[in-house]
Amino acid sequence: MKPLLTITLAIALTAQCADIHAQNEINDQNTPLHLMQPQYDTPYGIPEEKDVKATIDRVLTYLEQAMPAKVENGRLAKGSFRLTSYEAGVLYAAMLNAASSTGDERFARFATDRLSLIATQAPKELRELKKDKEYDAQMRMVLFPGALDDCGAMASAYCRLCIMKPGRLPYGAYTAVIDRYMNFVRNGQYRLPDGIFARHRPHHNTVWLDDMYMGVPCMAWHGVMTDDVTAIHDAVKQIKLFKERMWMPEKKLFRHGWVESMTPHPAYHWGRANGWGLLTMCEVLDAISKNGNTTNTQKDRDFVLDLLQQHIEGLSALQDKTGFWHQLLDRQDTYLETSSTAIYTYCMAHAINEGWIDAQTYGAQVLLAWQACQTKVNGKGQVEGTCVGTGMGFEPAFYAYRPVHHMAAHGYGPMIWAGSEVIRMLRNTHPKMNDSAIQFYKTRQNTDKPIFTEGNPDTEILW
Repeated sequence: MKPLLTITLAIALTAQCADIHAQNEINDQNTPLHLMQPQYDTPYGIPEEKDVKATIDRVLTYLEQAMPAKVENGRLAKGSFRLTSYEAGVLYAAMLNAASSTGDERFARFATDRLSLIATQAPKELRELKKDKEYDAQMRMVLFPGALDDCGAMASAYCRLCIMKPGRLPYGAYTAVIDRYMNFVRNGQYRLPDGIFARHRPHHNTVWLDDMYMGVPCMAWHGVMTDDVTAIHDAVKQIKLFKERMWMPEKKLFRHGWVESMTPHPAYHWGRANGWGLLTMCEVLDAISKNGNTTNTQKDRDFVLDLLQQHIEGLSALQDKTGFWHQLLDRQDTYLETSSTAIYTYCMAHAINEGWIDAQTYGAQVLLAWQACQTKVNGKGQVEGTCVGTGMGFEPAFYAYRPVHHMAAHGYGPMIWAGSEVIRMLRNTHPKMNDSAIQFYKTRQNTDKPIFTEGNPDTEILW
């Protein structure tokens, strides 16, 4: 074959291949590009209720083994986690919530078995602990509390269970434990002159945002249990005092710590501490509702609800694209943290379920956050990515480099709480995928492609 003819044929074949490639190439003419699947870092979409339940079931199964409800050698058995810590108190309240949301009494039994064991074991160990405070470190926290961490969350769980009034509970033993807890909260905890809870570490007269949760919800729930509206007022007064010192209105976030002697007051917005603050407001609003939300508590409710709504607005603006929140909320160079994300998931879902915030505005963020949370529950049911117990610092490195560990108990209660409330939200609301995005509607949508109809505000054109 002559060289010129060879070149001509080669050019023709190249052109033909280019035409075929052009015909097969994805372009705006032949492909609906807006339907291409994004490469999300965490799952995206509307989870199935059964999948959410399977996740929290896995956590429950792990905890049943890790926190045995039994006595060994006359003392509470030692499992992987303490039965009487504040993290356990959060967990028991979450388990009771999960039983209510799912109808699965296995969650309620977890809480009831352990709370009953602690209450009935307490008087049996009192004599030994009077002689030797180290006899049973777990029970010492119950009988001789020395900090709000020993009291508040556990007292809240006991009060919640008493308010539920299930049959065959040792109520006398419960109230004896509750009285010890609440006596410390009312009379034993150090306070500043205006009454706000305070500590002497890391400096004299330091206010910790954590203590908003450790001391306030138990006051409100005890007020419901004893029909004492004054206790609810006192709980709301504490929230007001914390707002005066800790609230940063320009960011709609709380600072972690306030030290009387510092000028100015540094502001580090630690994720889990903001979670405790948000959870406190949910708890107090729930307690007010249980109390009947009378005219005596209406102003209290209005104040707490307004602060809750502002806080959620501030938090929602800082959610990472993965669905998580950062260890320092406004510092994207700090790691994504599990326990705070789970607390926000619960609180925002609960606020939607109670009608405190709008599902159309916040529902998609809640589902995004849950999808992130569930990726941190491993095959054993352990919760990963949780910041370990944390003190107070006044520079970013302290928070940014705090270790994470699956044995940090702080992540387990929030995870159970988050999953159970998301289940409730999925039942109460009407999420639907629309043009590849999660949308929440006022009414159920019966088509995957909503079409605009005159006079129906709950349908949309797909753009």
